[in-house]
Amino acid sequence: MIRKIVSFLLFLLLSLAISSCLTCERKEYIFQLTGPNSGKLTIRYINIFSNSLDSVGELKTDYEELKGMWLKGEKIERDFPKAEHVKKRLFELNGELCGEVTMEFNDLRDVRLFQYYHKGPFMFSLNAAPDDGETFLQTNGDYGGEHMPVIFWPDDSRTLRITTTIAKPDSTTVSMLSYWKADSRKK
Repeated sequence: MIRKIVSFLLFLLLSLAISSCLTCERKEYIFQLTGPNSGKLTIRYINIFSNSLDSVGELKTDYEELKGMWLKGEKIERDFPKAEHVKKRLFELNGELCGEVTMEFNDLRDVRLFQYYHKGPFMFSLNAAPDDGETFLQTNGDYGGEHMPVIFWPDDSRTLRITTTIAKPDSTTVSMLSYWKADSRKK
């Protein structure tokens, strides 16, 4: 009996995960190094939208996922379990809904940065990013290219920036901005 219940819940979770069409246009990572191995990471999600044109119900479900899983949930904390002082917010910028997560770290590896024996360049592999289907767009470092998707910064760098693209909005996408504004008015 318990096995059937667990199987059903797993099926339900997978169905919800597959049906969700929540994404964003770009993602920005800003690492601010405050010590030799510590600092602050800011991740910005630019232009959050849904590809669910099927029904208003699906759009509401996508917005509830945004709030429940990302804003109020622990998805970010699971992605960065050793980060401290995690803060999350949604906001409007240039007529688009954006999200921002900030966290502090005491070890470069806690936020997927690397420096060989604490010498030489700082490094970040795009393959180490959470799996959002990200594609490199720009950085203030040097990008190793498709065959070596690693970004390098000189060891005296204090601010490391990366921008990736995730999805291109088109006629089938719906911004989550109006849902956020309606939700904000309720409070």
